[in-house]
Amino acid sequence: MKTSRRTFVKSGAVIALGAAILPRSVFAAASAEKAVVGLQLYSVRDDMKSDPKGSLKKLADMGYKVVEHAGYSDGKFYGFTPEEFKKILGDLGLTMYSGHVDFGMQAWDASKKDFTDKWKRTVDDAAFMGQKFVLTPELADDAQKDYDTLLKVIELWNKCGELCQKHGMKFGYHDDFNGDTVLKGMKIYDIIMKNSDPKLTVQQYDIANLYNAAGTDPKDIIKQYPGRFPTLHVKDVLKERNKENSHDSTVLGKGVLNVKDVVALAIKNGAWLMIIEQEAYQNESPMDCVKDDLAAMKNWGY
Repeated sequence: MKTSRRTFVKSGAVIALGAAILPRSVFAAASAEKAVVGLQLYSVRDDMKSDPKGSLKKLADMGYKVVEHAGYSDGKFYGFTPEEFKKILGDLGLTMYSGHVDFGMQAWDASKKDFTDKWKRTVDDAAFMGQKFVLTPELADDAQKDYDTLLKVIELWNKCGELCQKHGMKFGYHDDFNGDTVLKGMKIYDIIMKNSDPKLTVQQYDIANLYNAAGTDPKDIIKQYPGRFPTLHVKDVLKERNKENSHDSTVLGKGVLNVKDVVALAIKNGAWLMIIEQEAYQNESPMDCVKDDLAAMKNWGY
């Protein structure tokens, strides 16, 4: 993929999610070891940019019931006010439990010792949408190089967790960094897991990212930190790779990751929200790919 979601978010497609109380059916599904399956809209980013309403209808017609957005900016979701976007989703029978936002130290006003008004508005708009998780794939480069800076970022995540908790939400991090990096004898992800408060924050585990960065078996992370991943990015990775496509994703079940087993293990360890994401398409259309992705999850019993 030439443009990562992190770059995409930075360029203006920022997301914030809000959440209300989840319906009982969600918890029932989780207790029955069945996943709630959704789609990260970054998977169809060009379609969402050119025709968001039409694209959402196509996804609903495929059978998707849940989406995770990647397009909140300046108080709007994909160009629509929260009121407008909530109605669009509702009319199509779609729900958003999660979404991605660009979040960092710029969201904190040190002089006031409080979050900026812009960030508070982001959280308010998210809460209005009735969502559950506020997630960010953002981890600044300096935080990946300096232990103390990383701790400050995690501390801010915990503070944001306190803010989100007031709205019935949790703040969370979606792993997107160099998995080999070690600071003071610890891998970055271990530092994150040790210092982020599970009462206030969640981790959305992208099962491909750490595999791509460091060859990490997704099952190892889930076993190491049981109960810390209520949501996953469900993704597969190309079998035949080169320098040009070394991190490319592919249709679920066609790559190197045993996605079916990873999902099953995650659910046994407390996960319930499975968000499909595909960022590269091997000359197929994104819409056709995400249709095949959903079919694979259904074939596996989800």
